[in-house]
Amino acid sequence: MKRALGLLGLLTLLLSICSFAAKVGEAAPDFNGTDSNGQSQKLSAYRGKYVVLEWHNQGCPYTKKHYESGNMQKLQKDWTGKGVVWLTVISSAPGKQGYVTASEENDYLRKINSSPTAVLLDSKGDIGRLYGAKTTPHMYIIDPEGRLIYNGAIDDRPTSDASDIPGSKNYVSQALEEAITGKPVSTPATTPYGCTVKYGQ
Repeated sequence: MKRALGLLGLLTLLLSICSFAAKVGEAAPDFNGTDSNGQSQKLSAYRGKYVVLEWHNQGCPYTKKHYESGNMQKLQKDWTGKGVVWLTVISSAPGKQGYVTASEENDYLRKINSSPTAVLLDSKGDIGRLYGAKTTPHMYIIDPEGRLIYNGAIDDRPTSDASDIPGSKNYVSQALEEAITGKPVSTPATTPYGCTVKYGQ
């Protein structure tokens, strides 16, 4: 009985996430979150810029693939250097894998030399559910007009093996390169892969 109720609760959560999930081609839902430095981060404050949202869980093997290899840090550095806003989002609930305090996250950023614009601590899962974030990583791109232009995986190699990165197609870089040069995004949606986002109840 308890198992059945648990499965029912999980199904309800997944359905609620899907029903409110942000859709490519539509306006990206606005949000106001607090970052690891205690600053307020409002999506609409970045209107006029491209914005990348990256769902993160430092304990997830799929996240580790891209951070321990330096791949994610390179993407952050390359694109923020071109004026793109990069917001990392942590939606792990307290007691769940990937949950961190602000000081723990800032220590982690220094240790791995990560340089997003900001890291949003979304322990209640409000931003994650607003976007329908399913995995870590799960990537979104928003254009300067506030429209969602990409939703999905970071690349086309859904494994936790870092040796797959050099031969992969990076969907985030491809979408940004196309959009910035005025071309339509050729692959606007893919299936994200990784660990499930560790939402609370």
